[in-house]
Amino acid sequence: MSSKINSEVGRPVDREWAASFKTRLENKTATIGIIGLGYVGLPLIQAFVNAGFRTIGFDLDGSKIAKLEKAQTYIDHIPAEWIQTWLDEDVFFPTADMRLLSEPDALLICVPTPLSESRDPDLTFVESTAREIANQLRPGQLVVLESTTYPGTTRDVVLPILQDSQLQVEEDFFLAYSPEREDPGNVDYTASGIPKVVGGYGEGSLELANALYSSAVVTTVPVSSCEIAEACKILENTYRSVNIAMVNELKVLFERMGIDVWEAIDAAKTKPFGFQAFYPGPGLGGHCIPIDPFYLSWIARKHDMPTRFIELAGEINSSMPRYVIERVAEGLNDVGKPIRGSKVAILGVAYKKDVDDPRESPSFKLMELLQERGAVISYNDPLIEQLPEMRHYTVPELSSQPLTADYLGAQDCVLVATDHSIYDWDFIAQHAPLIVDTRNALANSPFGEGKIYKA
Repeated sequence: MSSKINSEVGRPVDREWAASFKTRLENKTATIGIIGLGYVGLPLIQAFVNAGFRTIGFDLDGSKIAKLEKAQTYIDHIPAEWIQTWLDEDVFFPTADMRLLSEPDALLICVPTPLSESRDPDLTFVESTAREIANQLRPGQLVVLESTTYPGTTRDVVLPILQDSQLQVEEDFFLAYSPEREDPGNVDYTASGIPKVVGGYGEGSLELANALYSSAVVTTVPVSSCEIAEACKILENTYRSVNIAMVNELKVLFERMGIDVWEAIDAAKTKPFGFQAFYPGPGLGGHCIPIDPFYLSWIARKHDMPTRFIELAGEINSSMPRYVIERVAEGLNDVGKPIRGSKVAILGVAYKKDVDDPRESPSFKLMELLQERGAVISYNDPLIEQLPEMRHYTVPELSSQPLTADYLGAQDCVLVATDHSIYDWDFIAQHAPLIVDTRNALANSPFGEGKIYKA
């Protein structure tokens, strides 16, 4: 297998490394290794395969590798047919064998960067991956970190581990940072269609990394350092977090004033300049926005600077699930029922509409709060048939219930947490006795009068 993927593993370092690397990119003989085959890694495989490259996908999760070897998908927007084609055309080799890390010309790190229980950065996966690479690192390889993290990670955390190999950066191997910008479920922007910010440890690393991504994505945005590229990603997601927090806070205020925040936002966004619409919800979800601002506030503390704006946004967004549960309590109280003992159906456990991704979904916090108050919970999500294990929650053993008239009618409250396009909102409004809508999904339903509480 080794010689099949790359027959030049033992080649000496080419003194003209930049020209040699570019030639391999131009003639499509370079092999691309991607470490971490999740919602970022698999779309990257697609981008490089579509650009004409052979790829090796690394993941320590044996169940993922077993599925990929059988051309089975575990990500809704990466169809099994694509994987079968990659395997048939011998352009994709999935493996859990980290001894093969010496074979690709470029190694792209796409592993999780969660928060610890104390909301500090947890770089366990990045560090362990860097150690695996260091054990196999050979002259001439390019290593790129894509995982979202705080500015300084590539230089201060990844580089020292790689240099344990006794190879020197910019002389023997090359190092860069290029933040992932994946938006699961967005058919308008795939991995190959999103501009790629690229920062290198030095001029040589930047040149190689820019050439690599230029061969597979629509455009690249070279920047002066790894730190600028890292800061770019944190800025993007903190910007979203802060603006979502603002509309979440306005949602609570406007509800007390009898004002519909969604209608106000729709009116405001008609202004052709100076305003971008953000929408409230039951809490933040996904791997990036609930986590990344805390990476920034953590590094700020190391520089003796408080980030009050960012911390406040995090507090507001984190408080939204409790606000939603209070709205559930108000709705049930108005029909003479307590939360305890009431049947509450949660519609949607994915973190956003039309994806099968439950990472950091506020639905799990909603479930936890409802169970604490004695509710009998169930859920429906057409894209998530079984509740997965979650890092920060004890998840009940539940499976998605059929969304029938009888099921809806048997509930005391239906809580809309994710507004999947597949949902028939008029059908739901017709048959549910009480609805708490966190997504304004039923705003136009003629059957919801008197039974819908916006949250």
